[in-house]
Amino acid sequence: MKLAVLGGSFNPLHLGHLYLADSALLAFHFDRLILVPAYVSPFKRHDPGARQGQKPLPAETEPPSAEPPLGEAAPPCQASPEDRLDMILASVTGDPRISVEDLELRRGGVSYTIDTLTEIIDRYRPEQHPALILGDDLAAGFSKWKQAEELARRADIIIARRIPGPGKPENPDFPFRHRFLHNKVLDISSAMVRDRIARKKAWRYLVPPGARLIIEERGLYGAIPVYGTGQTNAPGVPADLSRIVRVEDAVREILSPSRFIHSRNTALMARDLARRWGLDQGAAYLAGIAHDMAKPLDPEALLALAQEDGKEISPLEQKNPGLLHGRAAAVLLQKYFGIHNRDVLEAVAFHTTGKKDMPDLARAVFIADKIEFSRPAVPSRLRDLAGQENGGSGELLRAVAEYTVRWLKARGLEVAEETLELLDKAGKNGETP
Repeated sequence: MKLAVLGGSFNPLHLGHLYLADSALLAFHFDRLILVPAYVSPFKRHDPGARQGQKPLPAETEPPSAEPPLGEAAPPCQASPEDRLDMILASVTGDPRISVEDLELRRGGVSYTIDTLTEIIDRYRPEQHPALILGDDLAAGFSKWKQAEELARRADIIIARRIPGPGKPENPDFPFRHRFLHNKVLDISSAMVRDRIARKKAWRYLVPPGARLIIEERGLYGAIPVYGTGQTNAPGVPADLSRIVRVEDAVREILSPSRFIHSRNTALMARDLARRWGLDQGAAYLAGIAHDMAKPLDPEALLALAQEDGKEISPLEQKNPGLLHGRAAAVLLQKYFGIHNRDVLEAVAFHTTGKKDMPDLARAVFIADKIEFSRPAVPSRLRDLAGQENGGSGELLRAVAEYTVRWLKARGLEVAEETLELLDKAGKNGETP
């Protein structure tokens, strides 16, 4: 096995790290590249992974000339070693060429590259010297690293470009045997990402999706989740964005592209309504994205799943099992994704027909499903109402229910009793259902 090692603080991991890894894998035909996050650099007096407010580590006993970490340097920040490891693991899924080693994190304290390389050689038994990838920004100080000559003897050193800019030498004065990776440089650094997050500037697509989700859901570096929250954050609604994304990924795999676009637009409109009505925006998005996930199932499967919720199946549903796809989707959310919030499940279960006593979240999803922007021929008045109403769902829900009944009758389709009850209650003296 031909191995390469790329270490660093990865605080956070960003696209430049992965582009460098991919470039090295392709250029030198490695079988495996190992990412090794550092616990603490011997060149720093503080733990680069400590959360804000933790005590710093004691001053290092090594002289200031000791080596920096394999990757880029980074000042103390709000991400723990565990956070940094999780971000890496979440960012390399599906790529068997890249593995992750937590040996320096498990070792704790100061780690030196010679110790890490020795352990990797002992355990992996590569067929030749493993490659050690270091940036040209670190090459000049390599001779001061611990046992630098022994490290250069036991590793195939590859010097990669790290910092873009005019006048940067491609071949630094490096006294040890080495090769050079002629890679392009993405103008991204971990310090830049942290700074942009802290200053509320655009950053989300400078890091891999997996890392972005962890940064947001854990509030690292001062990040604020894009889903947001409202006045109510009902128990049972998943707080972790990664669970919402797992549902969305599953829905994208199950549905056709056009149906998925509808589902995502429903989720976005439901979230917009939730924001104006003071509801939990993440819950609204989750219910919207999941509402049609059982749509492709055959009638027998829909009936079997719907029966699991313990509710009666109406004669109309028996005759037209397609109406059960919402109830079936709610069962799937519970069984396979661990979603147990009643408001979310009701919103998914009753989005097709509605019912007269729907909670606010279910009203938002019912409305969004019927008038989201990819649906053709929706009266513009309904979308205008959706964009204007701030105090509740009364007039908008009534108008959408009327539109739904007219649409069904115009096509000779039977209207569910629940939809008629919803319209009746919504229409009485302008009453808000």
